[in-house]
Amino acid sequence: MSEEFCSNCKQTVKPKRIDGRYIISEIEHVLHFERGILYTIRELLIKPGENIKNFITENRSRLVKPVIFIIVTSLIYTLISKFFHIEEGYIKFDEIKGSQIISINDWIQSHYGYSNIIMGGFIAFWLKIFFRKYNYNFFEILILLCFILGMEMLLFSVFALFEGLTKFPLMQVAAIIVFIYFSWAVGQFFDKTKVASYTKALVSYLLGMITFGLSVGFLGVLADLITKR
Repeated sequence: MSEEFCSNCKQTVKPKRIDGRYIISEIEHVLHFERGILYTIRELLIKPGENIKNFITENRSRLVKPVIFIIVTSLIYTLISKFFHIEEGYIKFDEIKGSQIISINDWIQSHYGYSNIIMGGFIAFWLKIFFRKYNYNFFEILILLCFILGMEMLLFSVFALFEGLTKFPLMQVAAIIVFIYFSWAVGQFFDKTKVASYTKALVSYLLGMITFGLSVGFLGVLADLITKR
């Protein structure tokens, strides 16, 4: 081991002290337009399916790691939504007060990153069924969904921000755009030349959300039965 570098790991023996420059460099690294989150967003806006396919099959250094991406974008939406109280005007459970479903829903709203990954598992199940002739396993499809659902969170964030500033209800418009984006991105990923790819993508998305919602409802009912005993 030399004075400055370790002979095994090649790292500095005594790292420099963390200061303002270190923080700035870390932020620049995350936001770097050639390899960071801004670059990832741009690529997922232009050619989402093709870029995700390239990430899975060829080059995994061009885009931000998918799990990090969906957690960060979900956090952005959560912060904007909580600040402007966006979801209070859309999601109400007055008729089931005291039910554990409310607690589960509160957890989902507070942990969109994790809940999106869980919901992605349900959607991936249906995508695997509808696109079974393609040579992608469940986990590769889940990676596809981490990117796409992450972009959905950003789209919702933009509309939530404008709704919060203008007080004009925009989240229904956001939902329609999200449906279109999902179908386009998934269809492009599997086979952009076939109309059926976009249709099956949308159906898989709807079935995935429905089965996820039913599972949440089942867990809520089961929890209510347990607590009442």
